Amino acid sequence: MVERLTINSVEFAFPFVLSGMDGPQPAGTYEVQTVEEQIDGLSFVAYRRVSTMITPCTGSKATNVRQITEIDPTDLAAALKRDATALLGKHRS
Repeated sequence: MVERLTINSVEFAFPFVLSGMDGPQPAGTYEVQTVEEQIDGLSFVAYRRVSTMITPCTGSKATNVRQITEIDPTDLAAALKRDATALLGKHRS
């Protein structure tokens, strides 16, 4: 089975919460990794998501410790939307 890995960065302006993570996470830039596997037997190339993981900010580049947590991409999208709405509200004030 062929797999592909996509790595993106997301940025939160405010602290946020995602299920599966230990409590509120600080604002900052996070790395999101999505693993997908190719669906065999089709007449075209298609992939299905296997997992989505997020790497929290450590606050220091000096540490080699990385905590990777599997998350629901729908929860991530909702958290990013809440963050953008809060940021927009802050700029309107």
